[in-house]
Amino acid sequence: MRIGDVAARAGVSVRALRYYEEQGLLAPTRSVSGQRHYAEAAVERVQLIQQLYAAGISSARIRDLLPCIHAGVSTPDSLALLAAERARIDEQIIGLIETRDRLDSVIAAAERAVAPQLSRPPAPQADRVEVG
Repeated sequence: MRIGDVAARAGVSVRALRYYEEQGLLAPTRSVSGQRHYAEAAVERVQLIQQLYAAGISSARIRDLLPCIHAGVSTPDSLALLAAERARIDEQIIGLIETRDRLDSVIAAAERAVAPQLSRPPAPQADRVEVG
């Protein structure tokens, strides 16, 4: 598969794929003319890389984790890395839930403040005097 096809199917830019290659996260083969060619599995790998980036994991850490994730090759160090990242993500989730709960409180208070105004009939308009 060519680079544009992988980019379209994975929902990323061609530049992102080149960056992943520079970072050692993706290893396409090259044709005689130098064009990149990717296996079908590259789409799923790119999507996983995107998820890991979205979780706040650095490219260096992703590079360390990919063999463990894809090939099932685990060492005590790679398991410790996975556990540390999971714990960090759990902390992010807790923080996000707390933020969401605070926003819910602010929204509820704002709705209570606005509700009486919405249930009142509109205030009468002052008589308009035309000057002519």
